[in-house]
Amino acid sequence: MNSFKLKKLPLEKDIETKTVLKKLNEAHRALAELKGLISSIPNEHILINTLGLQEAKDSSEIENIITTHDDLYKAELNLDGLKSLDAKEVQNYISALKLGYSLISKRNILTNNNIIEIQSELEKNNAGFRKVPGTSLKNGTTGEVVYTPPQDYETIKELMTNLEEFINDDYLSNFDPLVKMAIIHFQFESIHPFYDGNGRTGRIINVLYLVMKDLLDLPILYLSRYIIENKAKYYELLQDVRDSGNWENWLLYIIQAVEQTSKQTISVIKEIQVLMLDYKHLIRNNYKFYSQDLLNNLFQHPYTKIEFIEKELGVSRITAASYLNKLAKDGILIKQKLGTANYYINHKLYTILTNKVL
Repeated sequence: MNSFKLKKLPLEKDIETKTVLKKLNEAHRALAELKGLISSIPNEHILINTLGLQEAKDSSEIENIITTHDDLYKAELNLDGLKSLDAKEVQNYISALKLGYSLISKRNILTNNNIIEIQSELEKNNAGFRKVPGTSLKNGTTGEVVYTPPQDYETIKELMTNLEEFINDDYLSNFDPLVKMAIIHFQFESIHPFYDGNGRTGRIINVLYLVMKDLLDLPILYLSRYIIENKAKYYELLQDVRDSGNWENWLLYIIQAVEQTSKQTISVIKEIQVLMLDYKHLIRNNYKFYSQDLLNNLFQHPYTKIEFIEKELGVSRITAASYLNKLAKDGILIKQKLGTANYYINHKLYTILTNKVL
């Protein structure tokens, strides 16, 4: 069993090696390009919702909560006939992410109370920090205990108070914000303060921290896909810091994740941007009912429904239905049925987000 004892922050040594500093420059360039591109999308909810849903799916998959894109987008519709409990859990993630963004937008700080609120929204319970001992982290293949986090409630609370200070007080450390994010993630996952939802809460904290440090305007850089693709390495490097104090490889992993994910997100946003412009011209030139609100709706919800149009455009149900049915009849949307209700798929957007063709 690992005998590592978690210490308070800040770290006692400089971990920004030359290799780390060089890699940081590349990641910051990609992040800056992403931040600049965000403003090209007219409605921030389009990116938060569409990219947030993808992150929710990927982050949950790391914890073996598996859902399909189809079930996930259906879950957002809240229609009768949907039975996927995993999709509902993924929906809780996007709800928790939006809550976190709302909380930091008020004062640009992230407190322990905020983190507890985020986890509560994620897990739909009010358990708070762990009070009962017995939690351990095990090797998923062998079942061997690889790390035992702090067991005592007072210790957990003390370490989380220290982490709260480290997150919000830049005078405690002059490390680059991406290095600090990697330290924060390591510390949070090592404290493991909750009974459930630690991994997903920690990944929400990552992107909220980037917004707090003004590296992004919206919480849309999601590292979970990178972690899924390099999952064994993620856990191995976390543990390597505990076992041998090897920070460099962990930092390089996180910085590489930021750079690669920024570039992937830039590519996706550019594709969405092009498709939105195509749809804008297509709908405006062929339908008298074109509006920016309608266009925003079709891109905020990969799967939309009459009630969404009715509410967001301020039109009657009959009018909303006629808009969607006309677009479906002409092949701009795909009309489907679930239970007794209809829903409408922006199939080209779906393909951009999933790399799959309907």
